[in-house]
Amino acid sequence: MKDKRELIAHVVYWLFISGFMFLIIFFSGEKYNSTELLVKYGYFTVINISIFYINYTLLIPQLLKKYWWYVLSIIALIALMAAVKTIMAVLYRDEVLKYWSAKTRTVEYTDLSMFVWSSVFTSGFFIISGCLIKFALDWFSNIRIQRSLETEKKDMELQFLKSQLNPHFLFNSLNNIYSLAYQKSDKTADAILKLSEIMRYMIYESNDSWVALSKEIEYVQSYIELQKLRFKDGASVVMTLNGEIDDQQILPLVLISFVENAFKHGVANDPSDPIRINIIANQKILHFSITNKKNNANKDHVGGVGLNNVERRLQLLYPERYKLNIVNSATHYTSELMLDI
Repeated sequence: MKDKRELIAHVVYWLFISGFMFLIIFFSGEKYNSTELLVKYGYFTVINISIFYINYTLLIPQLLKKYWWYVLSIIALIALMAAVKTIMAVLYRDEVLKYWSAKTRTVEYTDLSMFVWSSVFTSGFFIISGCLIKFALDWFSNIRIQRSLETEKKDMELQFLKSQLNPHFLFNSLNNIYSLAYQKSDKTADAILKLSEIMRYMIYESNDSWVALSKEIEYVQSYIELQKLRFKDGASVVMTLNGEIDDQQILPLVLISFVENAFKHGVANDPSDPIRINIIANQKILHFSITNKKNNANKDHVGGVGLNNVERRLQLLYPERYKLNIVNSATHYTSELMLDI
């Protein structure tokens, strides 16, 4: 047996056959002696079980793909077993062929030719039922294997996407810190410390498939603080949180790409038009939106891997459970994300 499911299927099948035979004996009204029971139901049961498992374990795995060889083998198996049963019927005529006729109210004997056809039909039943069980179990097994492969493929793709995201973020952050160091800014040490805290989250806490929403938002806030160190008077960011920001589970690093994109391609130091981040959450829905003034002087389009990356991760882990709306106007860029969490 391949697994527990196959074992259970076989046990249920033979329990059904045994129950069916018991009902035949019980409702026939005939009284059987020990020899009749042994021959008619003992020996013949062994033969039928042999038919089932010769086909199930030998013929189907070895010959099914060789169609004509399989058909010839089945015919030979049925003929052989019918011959064995017929010989036993001849040897044990009274135990096998004798029956009580309610019509004539006398003891009669089954015609031998009818018995042969009955044996052929019985053998065919066990062969067909064996094929059905085998095909059904193989079909379910293939479905499980396919789902397992799809899951593994999705996990590998997610790991690949995440491995892209982390270096992408690190690359941009190091560029910012390099600018501070180049300017000999006193903020350089604080920026390095803040980056180390962020990297700790990325390396350790975001390794799980899901993280607490509160942790993810803390990470976004730390990133914003890091970005503020770039600017002499700090960055202009208005972030509002409403609803239940608690331990709801969310895909890690899903919000940061939108925030990073706003800093990288937008205007972050205009107090009259700050970057606006709005987060509304309850136990079922997360609504995240971010709007930034466009920096028309910034023509760098290389950094687009972040948003493409996060959208692909959303497709994999939130199928039919997210809405992403991006508005690219002449002056502003807005990203709005709705998640069923």
